[in-house]
Amino acid sequence: MLSYKKAVNITTHQQCDTYAWFSQRAWVEIDLEALTHNVKQIKQCLSPHTQLMAVVKADAYGHGAVTVAEIVLQAGASWLGVATVPEGIQLRESGITAPILILGATHTPEQIHAIAYWHLQPTIGSPQQALIFSNTLENIQYGSPIPVHIKLDTGMSRLGTNWQEAGEFVQLVDRLPHLDIASIYSHLATADSPDTSIMQQQHQRFEEAIAQIKALGIKIPSLHLANSAATLADSTLHYDLVRVGLAMYGLYPELHLQNKINLKPVLQLNARVTHVKTIVAGTGVSYGHKFIAPSEIRLAVVGIGYADGVPRNLSNKLQVLIRGQRVPQIGTITMDQLMIDVTSVPDVQEGEVVTLLGEQGNQKITADDWAEELKTISWEILCGFKHRLPRVGVM
Repeated sequence: MLSYKKAVNITTHQQCDTYAWFSQRAWVEIDLEALTHNVKQIKQCLSPHTQLMAVVKADAYGHGAVTVAEIVLQAGASWLGVATVPEGIQLRESGITAPILILGATHTPEQIHAIAYWHLQPTIGSPQQALIFSNTLENIQYGSPIPVHIKLDTGMSRLGTNWQEAGEFVQLVDRLPHLDIASIYSHLATADSPDTSIMQQQHQRFEEAIAQIKALGIKIPSLHLANSAATLADSTLHYDLVRVGLAMYGLYPELHLQNKINLKPVLQLNARVTHVKTIVAGTGVSYGHKFIAPSEIRLAVVGIGYADGVPRNLSNKLQVLIRGQRVPQIGTITMDQLMIDVTSVPDVQEGEVVTLLGEQGNQKITADDWAEELKTISWEILCGFKHRLPRVGVM
């Protein structure tokens, strides 16, 4: 990703000078062409009537929400999904007019006022929440009904009314004067598992809930159920809309889904060598001397650490890329710096680029590699990179 034509500062959304930008000690690169590619790949596996919601919560999984939203809408997404009201407002303030669904819970008067003012669309997960929304809108004398999305709990045991009570719940919302039902949806708990039994159970429950609602004569404008994993796994789960996050950013929810479509990782994490030295055998490296040099080695200090989102638990387990070669990280990862063994790479100089996630030459390190080592998930890795790391979109 280091050889590109243009760069965009994702914070200011302005073109930036390549050399000035990369005087930074560390930065996150966002491959905007890969992002566009992924959206088009996802769209190709959907039926013509199924729309794509791009999930851009948590600052687009650390990729930069506004820039990502602009790119994915151009590439074919129709909706945006966020977790909170401020995330939705940020997109609106940037000039984005596409429909935005708030996936998280909202219920305070301040949140409801903001939702109405900024033309956001909330999730309604309980009768109590529906009544609070309607009463608040009545009190502020908001003119038009606001579109709301009804959340049913089919097995996630998180937000939403129990699927068995779907008919009664939706009937209540349908009768409230200030709410307009835009969709009915649920969320799958195990869509990334090769064992599809629980997913199939949730799918059946969702179908039974929809049947309840239709039996009451209530028209349902839109249905959605699938996340990234379900979108890739089973086209019968697509309905009118799919909500895709991780796959859009170029990672597969599980290994068994890799043959479904061709995705390209969007995020690359780079830092610069800030100091190079030789240490002799027996020398301890970093806090606690968790690494002792077994022989004379050439050590490079790299200007990135756990305060930037490189997990300290990767100490002495991490590999990085420099000049297209893999080299080991050594010693405890510190707040702002880490050390690597560059003995195998001749004459490394200060200022050289080290890639912690991404590609150099024919070598690649992914968020999945980190997640496997840490016994976590790639979602957590992507969301962990702190905002003191500048983001730059490359094309």
